[in-house]
Amino acid sequence: MAKMDERLESMVERYNEINELMMRSDIVSNRKEMAKLGREQNELTPIVDTYGEYKNAKAELEDAQSLLHEDDKEMREMAEMEVERLEPLIQQYLDKLELLLVPKDPNDSHNAILEIRGAAGGDEGNIFAGDLYRMYAKYAEAKGWKVEVIDTEESEAGGYSLISFKVNGDGAYGILKFESGSHRVQRVPKTESQGRIHTSTATVLSMPEIDAEDFDIDMNDLEIETMRASGAGGQHVNKTDSAVRIIHKPTGIIVKCQDGRSQHENRATALATIRARVYEEHQRKIDEENEAERRTKIGSGDRAEKIRTYNYPQNRVTDHRIGYTVNQLDRIMDGRLDDLMAALQLADQQAKLAGEKQ
Repeated sequence: MAKMDERLESMVERYNEINELMMRSDIVSNRKEMAKLGREQNELTPIVDTYGEYKNAKAELEDAQSLLHEDDKEMREMAEMEVERLEPLIQQYLDKLELLLVPKDPNDSHNAILEIRGAAGGDEGNIFAGDLYRMYAKYAEAKGWKVEVIDTEESEAGGYSLISFKVNGDGAYGILKFESGSHRVQRVPKTESQGRIHTSTATVLSMPEIDAEDFDIDMNDLEIETMRASGAGGQHVNKTDSAVRIIHKPTGIIVKCQDGRSQHENRATALATIRARVYEEHQRKIDEENEAERRTKIGSGDRAEKIRTYNYPQNRVTDHRIGYTVNQLDRIMDGRLDDLMAALQLADQQAKLAGEKQ
């Protein structure tokens, strides 16, 4: 416990230091530095707050324990009641601190880039990809996050064979990172005259947006092409070479961006996306080599891994990784994902904690 207290005290010191730094005029005028300190402050706040509550409860317990040997019977009884109340409360704070101190992914505070593809089931898989996009867009809107579409390949029957988009919001990746994998839908397609239930899938890939200084890509490894944008997208479509396609030659990863208003904007977005894709591939290889890291993950993050089933006839959603089932599919598809995301985050923390204790 002494080692834990030492670690927590150093975090309180750093938290106070950040608060002082954020009041300095040279820092206030530096947007990048303010954002960086703000992210660190947000990460430390729940730890510092919980530690403060724990210390207050511990001091109250010591006061109550000192009164247990008083001659006054009424005073002793009151002290016993306080001890009974405070001991389990202190344990709750300790359990919470233990979880909060589990090492976090440094990318958790970043924006997220998501790529959804219609997979098995043809048109129905593409339609479901569109449903998933709307689900995430509504969730993002409720959180006050901004969604920027990067690229779309629309399906004639509706939905998308591919849609990629960025979610701008503090901690977006930390919440949406568990969405990578295969999402399965069971329902009667609108095109099905017999009323039979079909099973279709769409795959999701969730990646953090990575700053150029955090992960460098050799520009010599990139092949950058410009072309005319196609499909819906405003006045400029098919009139200018505004769409940008980038190929990362060592991995063969291809990214296209055409939804921005200019070639410059599309190029910047495409570069950010290819950096995220190459970084994700780089991390996947590291995880494969590091068996201990893989064991503490609640999912592999592989597109082929079946992570969730959306059963329309029974209004049911099941996340197979954590055994989470809820009969509120209509609410889930309406973007009300808070409970599901909280369950995934808790399972992830517990898996990491179990891995640390092994």
